[in-house]
Amino acid sequence: MDIQHLKYFVEVAKQRNFTKASQILLVSQPSISKMIKSLEDELKVTLLDRSERQLKLTDAGVVVYEHALHILQSVEDVYASVNEVVQVKKGTIKLGLMPTTGVLLFPNVLAGFKKEYPQIDIEMVEHNAKQLKRKVEEGEIDLGITVLPVDSEPFETIPLFSEELVVLVDSEHWLAERESARLSEMKNESFILLTEDYALHDVVTQACIQSGFEPTVAYKSSLWDLIGEMVITKLGISIIPRSMVSRFNHRNVRAISISDPLIEWELVLIFKKNKYLPFAARTFIEYIQANKL
Repeated sequence: MDIQHLKYFVEVAKQRNFTKASQILLVSQPSISKMIKSLEDELKVTLLDRSERQLKLTDAGVVVYEHALHILQSVEDVYASVNEVVQVKKGTIKLGLMPTTGVLLFPNVLAGFKKEYPQIDIEMVEHNAKQLKRKVEEGEIDLGITVLPVDSEPFETIPLFSEELVVLVDSEHWLAERESARLSEMKNESFILLTEDYALHDVVTQACIQSGFEPTVAYKSSLWDLIGEMVITKLGISIIPRSMVSRFNHRNVRAISISDPLIEWELVLIFKKNKYLPFAARTFIEYIQANKL
């Protein structure tokens, strides 16, 4: 058994198909089949159920697959560690951002980091908070900038900053001339929320329940601009981070502070516990800690 055996087996298991695996690995299908058959012969078990159209892992296959993932990750960590020694202050960071944080980070932190470390590349992807946590845990990205709450078991967290959530209303709404209001005063309002995929949906819902009512949700959307337009057209009110108000710089909307309860939007940098972090990612963490947002 060698690393190549495990690499081929893991890819076939992921794809559930020899042809797809061969295309990804750039290796002929017969070569992959022969390699996996050799692995099965060595272990004296059947790893793949080939009786159906789509391959399935056998019980033994599941066990080998789980161990193979850990072994391949360990090998990747070895290469990454060696590369770190050779390529000092070079590398790539796979960074996940929420749609709301790109605007907040780009002007200062990201630009400053790139100026100080020009040879470190930053590959950024945008996902909602729940997707970011999953992708960091699965190792698809090195770092994620998301919001609390975050499960402390799989993740290390570094606080970045917090800001208040405010109520967005149209200019003729009864709250429009108020500087602040209690959330309980809005129990009879129709709310326009982000979809359940977004952490803000849960934060707002829980705050309403804490204030003694379950929000009446008129609309849900994954598009910030659409939420703003629906507020402008008097279809309901919304609760958004203070930093997003400027995005709706329109004379027909107003942002009102929530006096009770004070709802904070707490952003954190997360990375997976017990996983090797490349030099570039650790350098970014140190930079973030030294240059608070």
